[in-house]
Amino acid sequence: MGKIAFVFSGQGAQKAGMGKAFYEADATVKALFDGAEALREGTLRQCFEGTAEELKETQNTQPCLFLADLAAAIAVSEAGIAPEAVAGFSLGELPALAFAGAYSHLDGFKLACKRGEVMAKAAAEHPASMLAVMKLDNAKIEEVCKQFKQVYPVNYNAPGQLVVAGAKEEMDDFNKAIREAGGRGLPVAVGGGFHSPFMDEAAQKFGETAATFELKKPDVTVYSNFTTKPYTEDVRYLMENQINHSLRWQESIERMAADGFDTFIEVGVGDTLKKLIKRILPDAKVYNVSNIEEIEKVKEELAC
Repeated sequence: MGKIAFVFSGQGAQKAGMGKAFYEADATVKALFDGAEALREGTLRQCFEGTAEELKETQNTQPCLFLADLAAAIAVSEAGIAPEAVAGFSLGELPALAFAGAYSHLDGFKLACKRGEVMAKAAAEHPASMLAVMKLDNAKIEEVCKQFKQVYPVNYNAPGQLVVAGAKEEMDDFNKAIREAGGRGLPVAVGGGFHSPFMDEAAQKFGETAATFELKKPDVTVYSNFTTKPYTEDVRYLMENQINHSLRWQESIERMAADGFDTFIEVGVGDTLKKLIKRILPDAKVYNVSNIEEIEKVKEELAC
């Protein structure tokens, strides 16, 4: 076996009940959630009972998903599975950094709250949506994007899947152009045009807040969405620029594979990253953990 990495779920994976199994079974996770609830009243209810519409709102999604991701990672590590590196998809990079020691868990929660707040504000000021485009190569999708004033390729997820962010008034025509080119577009369950110039002010505001926190180079290697390379001491710069620049997930995973990682465990909610990684690295061992039963299954598999 090669090296093990944890990958942290991103926005769009959220659902009611996330993190609850770990909250009820793990004292460390319970303390984390209770501490977060003291900082942001109503967080536990949103995590465990929130409606789909409520959880889609960015200012709610990000703090809740931060907790669910970090809870799963804590539980998996306490079960005896230790990663040699981590990576997070978009918002998932914040709990990845907290897990890796770049800042405290509750400071990470505060940062997730701020990130959600400023990105929600930017989304309200610049109405936009996101569309996952499939069945076309990246070059063709980029070419179609250039035909529109405010449509941008933003999430390079896997072979055959590139997510685009665009102004709402242009997205119907863009989707039509994609169909005419032989592609297929699926809406992404997020509340704005993330990882694009729509988020320039959000990135700036987040960076100003992050500068007031105690940040350090992670103790565990964290691969950056922005550069695809491991984080350095400049944690604030990388987190800030991730918000309004393209997310290069496929390239990040390919770099991790080149660095010897062949086993990936998605920690958080659902199996979206698991599916993407299997498309990027068909021979990799990929698992997802959202509850206690899935941890036991992974332990059994890795013992083989």
